Amino acid sequence: MRSPVLPLTWHLARSSGRRGLQSHLLAAAAAAVGALVLLVLLAAYLGSGVRADRTAWRTPGPDRHGTAVQALATTHVRHEPVTVVSLARLPGRKPTPAPLGLPAFPREGEVYVSPALAELLRKLPAGQLADRLPKVSSYGTIGAAGLASPDELLAVVGRAATDPAVSKAADGEGLWDEGLTARAVVSGFSGGERSVFTAGDQQTVLLGVGLLAVPVVVLAAAAGRLGAARREQRLAALRLAGATPRQILAMTAAEAAAVGATGALAGALAYCALLPALARIPYGIGTWYAGELWVGLPWLAAVVAGVAGLIAVSAVSMLRQVAATPLGVAQQASPRRTRLIRLLLFAAVLVYIRQSAHGSDLTTGQMVGYVVLFYGAFWLFGPWVVDRLGRIAGRFARRPATLLAARRLSDDPRGAWRTVSGLVLAGFVAGFFTVGHLAVGGVDFGDRMAVPAAKGATAVTEARTLLRKAGVTATVSAGDDDFLLGGADGVIVRVPGGPEQTDAALTALQPLGAGRLPYTGDYAGAQDITAGGLLAGLGTAALAVGFLVATASAGLTAAANVLDRRRVYGLLRLSGTPLRMLDRARVRETALPLVVLAGGTTMTGVYAAYQFNKAAESTISTSGTVQLAVCLAVGTLAMFAAIAGSRPLLRAVTADPAQSAD
Repeated sequence: MRSPVLPLTWHLARSSGRRGLQSHLLAAAAAAVGALVLLVLLAAYLGSGVRADRTAWRTPGPDRHGTAVQALATTHVRHEPVTVVSLARLPGRKPTPAPLGLPAFPREGEVYVSPALAELLRKLPAGQLADRLPKVSSYGTIGAAGLASPDELLAVVGRAATDPAVSKAADGEGLWDEGLTARAVVSGFSGGERSVFTAGDQQTVLLGVGLLAVPVVVLAAAAGRLGAARREQRLAALRLAGATPRQILAMTAAEAAAVGATGALAGALAYCALLPALARIPYGIGTWYAGELWVGLPWLAAVVAGVAGLIAVSAVSMLRQVAATPLGVAQQASPRRTRLIRLLLFAAVLVYIRQSAHGSDLTTGQMVGYVVLFYGAFWLFGPWVVDRLGRIAGRFARRPATLLAARRLSDDPRGAWRTVSGLVLAGFVAGFFTVGHLAVGGVDFGDRMAVPAAKGATAVTEARTLLRKAGVTATVSAGDDDFLLGGADGVIVRVPGGPEQTDAALTALQPLGAGRLPYTGDYAGAQDITAGGLLAGLGTAALAVGFLVATASAGLTAAANVLDRRRVYGLLRLSGTPLRMLDRARVRETALPLVVLAGGTTMTGVYAAYQFNKAAESTISTSGTVQLAVCLAVGTLAMFAAIAGSRPLLRAVTADPAQSAD
């Protein structure tokens, strides 16, 4: 016998009228936002791994039976890193395959450059950049397969096997050379390590996923609860009419899953349409190739199904009371209280995180796990705080609007918590990435640079001669500073006058190194500068996406609450309550838990960042206090603006209070 569940579900959805359609549209919108953000996070995570793998071929993988010599070197121009890969065939050996992005193994004297480097070579004077490479009539172009980003500065140079650039002297073993300078005999271009400029991209994105995925999941779960009051009343009537609990649950799951799948599919289509724009967002070494951000159809389908399933599970979880006591739901006789166990669980989680994270070196995965655990615990704890705030506010209320807000908080603490939960959880992100921003920078060389050289006293004279020919005013001294030289021999050059003079000096002094390139503090602090830039970029993205999700969640939930409380608002209007007072009560219902809970999570984020900085032996950015204040102010204004957006809906549902209260 054919089950009547799906036909009845479709009939009830069609006959639910404008009120039901509004709830479905809001739920679909929430699902679309959730799916879009999840797909962007997934794309950033997978894409950062792809772009990092594209840089592994540049680090030489030693092979004693190799056929060519590969040398990796790093220089800087305008404080941006330029990677130089030198390749030389070994006489009497079989041919070596072409590197990624090149049509063939480069012959002696050939120079291939990335499109971004080619543009920079045309823009800057030759004495500041082009003279660091062999002079050629034209440069070859490195294809996208060999590049991590369209903005990457990379050169591949074909050299003779006797060239100093590929000699054993080019193998850096100094304090600052790890991952930036290397040399080996190779037989191919597989098995190398990721570049220092991309190796940390994926782990940093993973931290961002941990910070943002939970608020997004919360938004998707909230979508399943939109229209809960209307759904409870309708299904309670069906339950009293003889429908079984299984039929009730199946109808709810089918309706919610259909709405969620429609919204999630819209979010997936928006992600596909936005791929070219997303690829232009810089991260780490630069912007993206659009293909790096394409997650593929299996992942796309998995996210759509996951969001739809989450919304269905969330909707079904609201029906336990309908299945157990349909008469109580129909009469709205059961207040939604919270229990003390929420506070105890939250305290236990905080103690566990504090004990587990204290005094240990945390991996990125562990940090993400602790963040998700904290979010989950706070999600349980939030309604308990809202409930207590409502009782306290009701006891001391002196104005009708405050009394109404307090009553709503204590009657439905979970609904009130869902409205502010997005900004409350975003407060943790704001606290972590503003006041707690890592004070990471390069090694302080000042206006000095180090020139590795093994020529003793004659190196000083040669350096002065080279600088004079280049028209650079500088002071040259013997290399008696082991810190700047990283323990190697060489000279120290002080170059005042700004980045143009520094770049000209780096170019002029290149012949002095006999295979090693001169360098500044940008080279010595490359890893720290890269890590700091990644965290700064992650912080900006996390704040933007976090507050976007919070605003969307607040607006959708506020509108849904108006629809769910249509009968209550109608009765209040019939009793003479002004519309302005109802609106004030809605605002205070949001402001009370927002001040208390968002303040708590923000301070927790600041404390977490302090501990993170302490472990990294860095300091927190006190100037970030202003940024934190601005973030919270903008987030709060955006939330109240989202709530104000549902004011016309409140006016519409109370336009005919007699019909609304029916």
